Amino acid sequence: MKTMREAKVGDTVKVVRVHGEGALRRRIMDMGITRGIEIYIRKVAPLGDPFEITVRGYELSLRKSDCEMIEIE
Repeated sequence: MKTMREAKVGDTVKVVRVHGEGALRRRIMDMGITRGIEIYIRKVAPLGDPFEITVRGYELSLRKSDCEMIEIE
């Protein structure tokens, strides 16, 4: 299982599954990160947190802990 945290800058990845439970999983899905969607990794902050991504045509920043819950291929 590969998570979004392992993706490199410039990669375009496809979401396989969003792990987690309750409000945290719902929040990630409400941001447009759902199964089958493609995500482009734009930047990663110098210390690795947060990630800046492009999803569904808009930019979004995610914490490393949130990225660990997103399984990709």
